[in-house]
Amino acid sequence: MNSSAPGPKLTLTQWLIIIVASLGFLFDTYQLLMTPLVGPGAIAELLKVPLSNPAVTKWMANLLWLTALSGGVFGLLGGWLTDRLGRKFVMALGIFVYSLSPVAGAFSQTLPTFIFWRCATFVGVCIEFVAAVTWIAEVFADKAQKEKWLGITQLFASLGGVLVTGINSWIVVSGKSLPHLGMPLALGATDPASWRYLLLTGIIPALLIALMLPFVPESKVWKERKLAGTLKRPSFGALFSPEFRRVTLVTAGLSACAYGIAFGALQLTPGRIAPGLPDLAEQRKALKPLVDEAKALNTAFDATQPGTPERKAALAPIKENFAKQKPHQDKVKEVGNHVQLYQEMGGLVGRIVLALLLIVGMSRRLMLRMLQVPGVLILPLTYLVLYNQDAAVFSWGIACAGFVVMSQLSFLGEYLPKVFPMHLRGTGGSFATNVGGRMIGTSAAFLTGNVIAPLFTGSPYEQMARAAGWVGLGIAVIALILGTLLPEPKEQAAD
Repeated sequence: MNSSAPGPKLTLTQWLIIIVASLGFLFDTYQLLMTPLVGPGAIAELLKVPLSNPAVTKWMANLLWLTALSGGVFGLLGGWLTDRLGRKFVMALGIFVYSLSPVAGAFSQTLPTFIFWRCATFVGVCIEFVAAVTWIAEVFADKAQKEKWLGITQLFASLGGVLVTGINSWIVVSGKSLPHLGMPLALGATDPASWRYLLLTGIIPALLIALMLPFVPESKVWKERKLAGTLKRPSFGALFSPEFRRVTLVTAGLSACAYGIAFGALQLTPGRIAPGLPDLAEQRKALKPLVDEAKALNTAFDATQPGTPERKAALAPIKENFAKQKPHQDKVKEVGNHVQLYQEMGGLVGRIVLALLLIVGMSRRLMLRMLQVPGVLILPLTYLVLYNQDAAVFSWGIACAGFVVMSQLSFLGEYLPKVFPMHLRGTGGSFATNVGGRMIGTSAAFLTGNVIAPLFTGSPYEQMARAAGWVGLGIAVIALILGTLLPEPKEQAAD
């Protein structure tokens, strides 16, 4: 409709808001996708077990669930606070929480400490996301502009995945040349692990956004109604009134499905599935005797007392074993990063397609169906068939899976602000995203790793791949059914 003129009419303030929101979405994903990249290495180091130890699989699944569950609980509160205290204030709070907590996590010396700081990061992301979506939705009075910029700003979420994957690859190659900065060393290592350096980069969004926040305002329409005393109080109970009950439950269910596929399959792939690809058979063969030797060496080391000659003597062979494992482990990480990059590029294309569909205009139910149907085929094909090929073929399957999941998450990000009135916009969006997505959907990580995977035979990596395929298929079918119940958005209700 007004597609020919929206660009020139943007004010400087609107552009600044778009930039801040885009950076917020970018670093949301950047911070979240650190977890599958840093998790396996951190767990193995802090538990002092080999990367292939079953305890790493178990704790990685638990980590994905615990962090998202923590984020969901506090993110739900953050959505309510967004409606009570303001969009900009709550968004800024979330950004600073998720920027500072990874830095603290980089200095973790125990697994509980590492998990605590990862949970804090998820809390910040969950608070920030809903506040940012609500904020950007209220910048534009024009409906076409609103839909366009909600879609475009969320494209940056997938760029965050590409960025974190690229930086991780650079750290893996260049880690030895970086300063130690007082970070702990792994047993037998001479330099801090790459996962610690990656966590340190989490401070970047705080530095960038702190420079811009003073120049952007609170949501004007929200602030005016708040000051005038005409803004109704947000209430979780209102979400289940006859007017909103259906959209609340359906969007929470769809969010649970999208997050369920992401956590029950995609986020487990780089660290716990990709190492089992046929391309890495040589590395797995070379690592097995070294891993077995490392177990015995670590047991002998743990039996010694700190500061004794016996402990010093036990440390030397551990260092030798670590040095022998490193070139093989680096190759495993390289393949995992390659798979992660394809996943993020597929997600980026999915978000672009969603933005284009929004600009073209069509019914939301039809749009969602177009994004959901391919997933019923792509997910089982990727994990049950293409996984048995080589890394290149599997990576293309993962790219398609990323397309399916990220486009649906962007769809929900655009849809939710349109179906709740202003006083419930943060609360309603937060309920769907945090209760449905992060508190329920992310439990699929536990389901895949701890319940379904042990039912299959084969290596731990093969078990995880099969479990991811079947869990992904089941959730995709449930999402397809729920999509038929999604109501079309009405014109925005007045408060």
